[in-house]
Amino acid sequence: MKAPEFPSDAPFSDQQQAWLTGFVAGLSTQLAQLAADNPNLKTEQANQPALHVLFGSQSGNAELVAEEASAMASGMGFKTTLSDLNATSMAELQQIGQAIFVVSTHGEGEMPDNAELFWEALAATTAPRLDQLKFGVLGLGDTSYDEFCQAAKILDTRLEQLGASRLTARQDCDVDYEDLADAWIAGVLPLLQDEPAAAAASTQTFEPLAKKKKSQWSKKNPFVSELLENRLLSGANSKKEVRHYALNLAESGLTYTPGDALNVVPENHPDLVTALLNQVGFSASTEITDHDAPLGALLTSQFEIVTPSKELIAEITARSKDSELRSLESSGDKRAKDAFFWGKDCLDLLGIELQQRLTVDEFVALLKPLQHRAYSISSSQRVHENEVHMTIAAVRWMENDRQHRGVASTWLADALQLGAHSPIFITQNNNFRVPEDDNALMIMVGPGTGIAPFRAFLQEREACGAGGKNWLFFGDQHEASDFLYRDELEQYAADGYLHQLSTAFSRDSDQKVYVQNRMMEHAAELWQWISESGHFYVCGDARRMAKDVDTALHTIIEQQGKMSSDDAKAYVKKMADEGRYQRDVY
Repeated sequence: MKAPEFPSDAPFSDQQQAWLTGFVAGLSTQLAQLAADNPNLKTEQANQPALHVLFGSQSGNAELVAEEASAMASGMGFKTTLSDLNATSMAELQQIGQAIFVVSTHGEGEMPDNAELFWEALAATTAPRLDQLKFGVLGLGDTSYDEFCQAAKILDTRLEQLGASRLTARQDCDVDYEDLADAWIAGVLPLLQDEPAAAAASTQTFEPLAKKKKSQWSKKNPFVSELLENRLLSGANSKKEVRHYALNLAESGLTYTPGDALNVVPENHPDLVTALLNQVGFSASTEITDHDAPLGALLTSQFEIVTPSKELIAEITARSKDSELRSLESSGDKRAKDAFFWGKDCLDLLGIELQQRLTVDEFVALLKPLQHRAYSISSSQRVHENEVHMTIAAVRWMENDRQHRGVASTWLADALQLGAHSPIFITQNNNFRVPEDDNALMIMVGPGTGIAPFRAFLQEREACGAGGKNWLFFGDQHEASDFLYRDELEQYAADGYLHQLSTAFSRDSDQKVYVQNRMMEHAAELWQWISESGHFYVCGDARRMAKDVDTALHTIIEQQGKMSSDDAKAYVKKMADEGRYQRDVY
């Protein structure tokens, strides 16, 4: 870990910052590198200060930050324990004296899957007192959402309610979290047991150990990969445009495991950039205050212009002459206001008549940084050694009589020709993995593009010669046009690697049928698989599909297992705790 650079608004005092500047400058290079290279670093101190780093992570970012925090703490002389929240019981929590919590927010203000069980126990009226615990909470989120860092907020509050002592104020990080997270970690560690830690840090010895190699490619330093394949999967009559992509990993050193995500660093569509330049009345070469690149480059590759920031929406609303919008604002009807702005990009907002026009500097200052897009990997590296595959639906819609486009999905579909290059990096998702036991039963529910990781799962199991049976539930609108990877799936079935294939095409009959309906139709057999320690996976839409599938799962276990509702709920919790119920939902 490089020495953090402390921004002016870093969450610690001037005195702390002065101490940290000197301390980190002198120790970070030596100690953090030792810790990163040697995770089992030992000290000559008999009594190292203990620190637990506990995380709740859906896509892997919070887990990565927690790993970095653990490495830095080890470098400063702490004896660290790194674990996801679900692995920590209330009895164990009562024995912890010092802890850093790193938590992302999932869905509509919810805990990540690997923190749900922990939160239920912590939020319960039976939760124990935690008077012995000193803690700090770091939250990861996205200010585009109303429930920004909600999981971290409620965790921070609940720990205090149970008597734990807050070391420093909770830090809520937006999508560009790295620098702020590093600064917060560097600020909180000296507040734990700084003197023993610093003393221990000066007398370190270590044993050379094999380490998990960290990729040189990241969000800030992506690998520029060649596009090898761009193939339309959906049929001519489909209402969707789903494509299969293959990218070249040769000579990159990048490795991945089925369940991981491929992150694409896109550019905004040139037509939208040109239209925005015309709207603000400035050329692409216009220099912008406090930015090194000209306006055209900023709008192309540095800022979000398809999804307006909350700050831009608020400013447009405050300056608007639009009677409908002003009425919505005065009424306080948030749902109606959200509906008004739904589907509108920055160009739409700048087209709203204002009492006072935004200057170009004001406009740029209200934009959010352009973010990478993460997609489930749809290949196994055991089968495609130098490639990585994605399965992506191109997002297009009409608003204000103008076609709008998703950023990365249409950039890949339209802007990149075969042989062109895309910046990418990979993030691990250790919470979504093929069963370690090759003989384990595997049930996969992945409608639409949710099929992506399960294509990778099947490739992986076939390449490993796994003997466990596999059952896939797939659904979409029409069999004739939306049966993604049909030939491959039917071949897996013919070869004996896909033992059950249950499909649900919702628009092919008068009565709409979805994957959860197919689950209920096969309830008895599905229960048999589950009761034989089968692993159950879900990938796709979190708002509807994943919730409906979860409800169906509980119902099947309750009915087929002849359990009460509470017992069925406990059974599903046990599945999750054992890693037999995993979700990759968004």
